[in-house]
Amino acid sequence: MVRAVRQGRERPLTVHHLNQLLLVCSLVLLIAVAAVRISSRSGLPSLLVYLAIGVAMGQDGIGGIHFDNAELVQVIGYAALVVILAEGGLGTKWKEAKPALPAASALALAGVAVSVGVTAAGAHYLTGLEWRQALIVGAVVSSTDAAAVFSVLRRIPLPARITGTLEAESGFNDAPVVILVVAFSTAGPIEHWYVLLGEIALELAIGAAIGLAVGWLGSLGLRHVALPASGLYPIAVMSIAVTAYAAGAMVHGSGFLAVYLASMVMGNARLPHWPATRGFADGLGWLAQIGMFVLLGLLVTPHELGDDILPALIIGLVLTMVARPLSVVLCLLPFRVPWQEKALMSWAGLRGAVPIVLATIPMVEGVEGSRRIFNIVFVLVVVYTLVQGPTLPWLARKLHLGKEDEAADLGIESAPLERLRGHLLSVTIPEGSRMHGVEVSELRLPAGSAVTLVVRDGKSFVPLPTTGLRRGDELLVVATDPVRDTAEARLRAVGHGGKLAGWLGTGEANGNRG
Repeated sequence: MVRAVRQGRERPLTVHHLNQLLLVCSLVLLIAVAAVRISSRSGLPSLLVYLAIGVAMGQDGIGGIHFDNAELVQVIGYAALVVILAEGGLGTKWKEAKPALPAASALALAGVAVSVGVTAAGAHYLTGLEWRQALIVGAVVSSTDAAAVFSVLRRIPLPARITGTLEAESGFNDAPVVILVVAFSTAGPIEHWYVLLGEIALELAIGAAIGLAVGWLGSLGLRHVALPASGLYPIAVMSIAVTAYAAGAMVHGSGFLAVYLASMVMGNARLPHWPATRGFADGLGWLAQIGMFVLLGLLVTPHELGDDILPALIIGLVLTMVARPLSVVLCLLPFRVPWQEKALMSWAGLRGAVPIVLATIPMVEGVEGSRRIFNIVFVLVVVYTLVQGPTLPWLARKLHLGKEDEAADLGIESAPLERLRGHLLSVTIPEGSRMHGVEVSELRLPAGSAVTLVVRDGKSFVPLPTTGLRRGDELLVVATDPVRDTAEARLRAVGHGGKLAGWLGTGEANGNRG
């Protein structure tokens, strides 16, 4: 803690120091926000920019800040990971994730085991690391990073099966990897493998049960309690997600799995004021990433990395070219996945801040050679993220796995009208929606719902049945409580399939929340 000395005694953080801290933090955030724009235009992953900001502020950079508090980085890293997993879960589409759950679960469990074993063997025999150190490195880098996967995949128009599998895998595999890293880093002999597997299974089961229960109860409450202000809904959703993590962790379950599942349940529950909630969660996710990456950059001492660059490149090569493809091929054998999709999933095992955060666990536990483990993981993540991230869209195009012609989904926000037993749906018609050109009467909304207002070019008017809808229009739809879900499903179906939705193969199933 920063302390000031006044009149011969120490004083805690003062308002003056707080002002300085706020100034530095706000400037770092502004630079990081600007860096997002630069990285998106250049194709450089934003996490590398954030790490560079931290390194520049560190003792070898222009800032000259000496920072070596691994415990603080681990605590903040865990908190940031909770927010990132919550944001990822809220954005996971159940209709895409459901068919992919068996494959994603196989990759997150058996795939992690294969990856850990192969990578640890390569680290031991090719770089000379002791077995405990090699196992820690193998476990740390075997987890795909949720933030990296979510941010990259949602910019690439991939088939739903690939996106659902990779997103669910990245949300699930943090839990077993954390358990493995803690087990390998604990002093004393490693327990028998079957005992370790039993502990992993128990923690995952407890975390899954708590996550599903908290998510269901939270969704039920938010859908039936009308809060006095729309801004309270995003706060409530994130609070419920964090509650799932804390409850799961405190009863010795997997808190990371709990927060992801609870968020996924709420994300598919048609909660009120959903666009505002998603925007709030997205902003918190960015803030968590920026803070975590900057702190990780501060923890690195660049002049100490020289001897660990070659081992990091070798271990990364084993992981990327052998361990990850082998785990994907073996785990997806029962699912008859085409080779093109296997190839893309093999290359899409993106690493990010999660492995670097997990590399602080052996530092906190005092494992011999833990600083070297951290340096190896840091170099590996930076180099292979720089290689894999920008080339993933190119590989998807070469494998002909894109789907550029998919219709854009509608943005629908629901506000409950508790006393009237109805709902007010705010519908935005985006570019690419097939609702463009459809007349109001052709929407064929269920009885008990109607389009009451249209806002076009800043002007509002009450539409006629023959009024044609256009891209950029905002619609106000009133629906009674019994037909609210049906009305929303119908609107989404028309957005995807046009006025003939439901007649020419574009069913109401496509109207589910996107």
